[in-house]
Amino acid sequence: MIPNRIKRVNNLLQETISEIVHKQVKDPRVSDFVSVTEVRVSADLRTARVFVSTLGSEQDREKALAGLQRGADFIRARLRESIKLRRIPTLLFIMDDSIERGVRVSSLIDKALNKDGEPEPGSGQNSD
Repeated sequence: MIPNRIKRVNNLLQETISEIVHKQVKDPRVSDFVSVTEVRVSADLRTARVFVSTLGSEQDREKALAGLQRGADFIRARLRESIKLRRIPTLLFIMDDSIERGVRVSSLIDKALNKDGEPEPGSGQNSD
C-alpha cells in the first residue's frame, strides 16, 4: 500500500508536470497530444517515473518521448519554482501504452461477440 504522502506527491507532480508540458515546453516533438497519465515517485523522493501517452504513429511517440527526456531538466527546474518540496525528483519519462492495449482488447472482445452472434454456415438459419 502506498502511503498517503507519496500519493499526494504523485498527484501533485502529475498535475504540475502536465501543466508545464502543455504550457511551457516549446519542443516541437512534444505535441499537444501528450498526456501525463501517471507519476510514481520513489519512497525516498529521489526519482519519479512519469508515464505519458500520446497519439500518433510509433515514430511520433518515440520523438515525443525523446523531446520529454531532453527537456527533463527544464521541467524539473519549473517544478522547483512551482511546488515546495525539499527535494525535486529526477524525472524519468516512460511511454504508457495502457490506453492502446485497452482499445485493442476491447476491439478483440467486440469481434468475438460479433462472431458469436452470427449464424454458423450450414446451420439452416436464415438471416432475412
